[in-house]
Amino acid sequence: MEDLLNSAVLWFGIGLLFFMLEFILPGFILFFFGLGAWIVAIISLFTDVSLNIQLVIFLASSILTVLLFRNWLKSKLGVDNSAPQVLEDEYIGKTAKAETAIAPGIHGRVEFKGASWDASSNDTIAPGEDVIITETRSILLIVKSTKQI
Repeated sequence: MEDLLNSAVLWFGIGLLFFMLEFILPGFILFFFGLGAWIVAIISLFTDVSLNIQLVIFLASSILTVLLFRNWLKSKLGVDNSAPQVLEDEYIGKTAKAETAIAPGIHGRVEFKGASWDASSNDTIAPGEDVIITETRSILLIVKSTKQI
């Protein structure tokens, strides 16, 4: 049981948690905090450093690796910022069908290309009504009624 309370094992677990959270939360930042935790785990495995020093090493190594390697690693992994433009080209100006009622301040759902999407509008839209996609915000489609055109 004493081995489980070893600071190297705790830092390893914290790093593993950051790596798993990276799959849930987008942004490619938590990966580097996981690296920082594993760097502290390795240092703690071979030396006896205080908790304050461990925290400083964790923060410094995490921030340093984010600043030095994030953009480079994103380009090597093929993660770029062209995806929003692809969405705009593929969706903006296209027609979809409202599945639920949509009103200003009340989100609804639209069917587009066989899939159901969250949608928002400044118009009042009835279920079954055709809408035009005017904007995308991540996975939220901003639509307007074809009756307004």
